[in-house]
Amino acid sequence: MSTISYKDAGVDIDAGNAFVEAIKSDVKSTFDKNVIGGIGSFAGAYALPTGYDEPVILSATDGVGTKLRIAIESGKLDTVGIDLVAMCVNDLICNNGTPMFFLDYYATGKLLPQNAKDVVAGIAEGCRRSECALVGGETAEMPGMYSEKDFDLAGFAVGIAERREMDTIANVKAGQTLIAMPSSGIHSNGYSLVRKLLLEKLGMTLETPFDGKPLVETLLEPTRIYVKEYKANKAEVKALAHITGGGIVENLPRVLPEGIRAVVTKASIRPLPIFELIGQHVEEEEMYRAFNMGVGMVWVVEPEDVEAVLAKTDGYVIGELVSGERGVEMV
Repeated sequence: MSTISYKDAGVDIDAGNAFVEAIKSDVKSTFDKNVIGGIGSFAGAYALPTGYDEPVILSATDGVGTKLRIAIESGKLDTVGIDLVAMCVNDLICNNGTPMFFLDYYATGKLLPQNAKDVVAGIAEGCRRSECALVGGETAEMPGMYSEKDFDLAGFAVGIAERREMDTIANVKAGQTLIAMPSSGIHSNGYSLVRKLLLEKLGMTLETPFDGKPLVETLLEPTRIYVKEYKANKAEVKALAHITGGGIVENLPRVLPEGIRAVVTKASIRPLPIFELIGQHVEEEEMYRAFNMGVGMVWVVEPEDVEAVLAKTDGYVIGELVSGERGVEMV
């Protein structure tokens, strides 16, 4: 009677072990003094930081969406890991959470160790940029669920905050100023529309020159991580909104109390060239609902603190808060 192995079924245990060995240096580069143990245990361990009166643990999870398709088709896999971390930690800081550690989930049809190593190298870079530790992850080789080169990513970030600082909505009131923190590009939302328009309708390729470089470089520009800027300006920032799917018009209201309206001056927004191109073929209202339009985060600050925040960041003023129906008015 003939026998069959796990490898015959499409799962290579040896490749998985080799991959773990290959990523150890990248993972360890993210460790801080609170990480307990190393790589290879059943769970990652992290000591609760001291100095908090009433610590609260926060968590956030996200993925990268169909931006992965562009990464897979181009073979450029070293930046989507940064996106994965960014989408999670940028959410944490909106609740005044300081990122502590991160875990990832990488699922693929066939584990190609070099490809997986490139992805994890990006995740480690994202963790370094956000000053959090990569304490664990899971790699799943699932033939039959994914084609050989396809993979998907999920990320999980955990942070810590003072309980009294979590309710940022209580700090928001009329008369405060809205500061835009520029995005690095499209970030990780709206890529189904981007691919449909640019690659299908307009017939562009990933190598088509755009803004002085191949289009793929613009499309795979990693999501900006705002953790360090947040830490440097925490005392002045009253509330933060991460501008992801839904754009400014749907994400900014999440930090507004009832009776407060955000008035955003469209002319003050500095859209990147990629949004100007897309905007030639997509209605303006749809653009502001699908994309960040060059604004990765919106910070709410007191008028007297605007100058100090602008001096420490590359942010710029885009509007103000007024009394009125809760929501965003683009003028």
